[in-house]
Order: sequence, then structure tokens, then C-alpha cells
Amino acid sequence: MKKLVTILVISCLFGAAFAQNSSLSAPDPATVGNDSARQSLREVSVDLFEREGSWNASISPDNGIISARLFTGSPLGKQPLEENADVEDSKVLGVKAEFFRRGINSFYITAARPLPVEGITKTVSVWVAGRNQPHDLYLLVQDYFGNNFELYMGNLAFSGWRKLTVAVPPSPDGERGIVQQSFYFGDKPGLRIIGFRVDCDPIYARGAYYIYFDDLRVVTDLYDVENRNEDDMIDNW
Repeated sequence: MKKLVTILVISCLFGAAFAQNSSLSAPDPATVGNDSARQSLREVSVDLFEREGSWNASISPDNGIISARLFTGSPLGKQPLEENADVEDSKVLGVKAEFFRRGINSFYITAARPLPVEGITKTVSVWVAGRNQPHDLYLLVQDYFGNNFELYMGNLAFSGWRKLTVAVPPSPDGERGIVQQSFYFGDKPGLRIIGFRVDCDPIYARGAYYIYFDDLRVVTDLYDVENRNEDDMIDNW
């Protein structure tokens, strides 16, 4: 009887853990680092991949050659933001990596200039067509103090377009981890998005690999920004 009870308890715990892990693919921005009811969450478009030359692709010259360009197209499941109702959104960014040989290869897709995000970023999402290859996608960001970090977005072993979302973990004390604001400095809080890195599965890193990106967004907390009085001085002197 005790063994049966033990098995049931373990099964319940496993089910609960599985339920929690299943939510990692779509994190809830309202609960990311939420230690106060004072939040003003807003989904903001960072880049629609509409401007030629605004993104660069690079790979080690020992591993292969790479190119990037814009194509006409858009994910059918994408819901445009109201603020972008009148904005042209007909292009996607395509990247082609041609490997010289199998091996442990990585390549980068970076913005020509870091993309600033106002407020406290909770989640970052982007639409990706990964061509059903088991490579891994990472988001590259820079925090308030200019420190670089990478966040795992997911595996690319899926067909067609998919929206990948990653939560930005809050700093535990304002000094370690990804720091997005500091009470000791007067600048506005925020994060900068550098781009993406693709770590290739060495078994499948051969021939040509294609990947496409569209609609980079964030969910950010603008409470401190929106509730700052107009007559309040900025502590940047």
C-alpha cells in the first residue's frame, strides 16, 4: 500500500513538473519577475525586417560562407499590432549558410545597430522558419551596463513558421544577471537587442541551410516611464 501511495505521489509531482515545463515555450510576461502590482505591460514592435542592410549575417571563414537578404512574404498566423496598422510589413529576412564540412558550427544574425527597448523587458519573441533542422537559436542582448548575455529561444526542428518566445530573467539584486535598471543612475531603464546566434547540430551542419526571420517584438513594463512626472528632473548630470 505504501508503495502504491509513493508511486501516485511521484506521478502527481511529475505531472506538475511537466505542466510547468510545458509553459516555458510561451512564458507569461505578467509573471516574469513580478514582485509588485505596479506594472504597465505593453507589446511593442522592435523590428519588422523591412529595411535592406539593417541586419548582417556572419560565420567563421573556416566553416563556410553566409549571405542575408530580404524576401517578400509573411507568416500567416501573425497578428499585427494596432500601432503597425499603417506600416508596411511585407518582407522577411532570409539567411543562407553554406558549410564547407560537417562540424561544430555557429553563425550570427546581428542588427546593424543595437536595438534599444524602453522599459523593463519581460519577453522577446520572433517568428522563425527553421526548415526542420535540429539547430538551436539564441537571443543576444546587452543589459543596462553594457554586459552581453545570451538567452536560449528554442530548437529549430519544426516545419514552416513558428513564433519563438523567451523570458528575460530579472536580476536578483540589481547587480548580477541581466540588469535593466539601476536606482544609482539617472538614465532610463532598458535593454538592447544585439541579434541572434544559431548553434548547428554537427551531424546536420552540411550543404546549405536556410532560415527566415520576421516580426521581432517585446513585452515591456513601462510603469516607471509612463508614471514619471513631466516636471521631474532627470538625474543625468
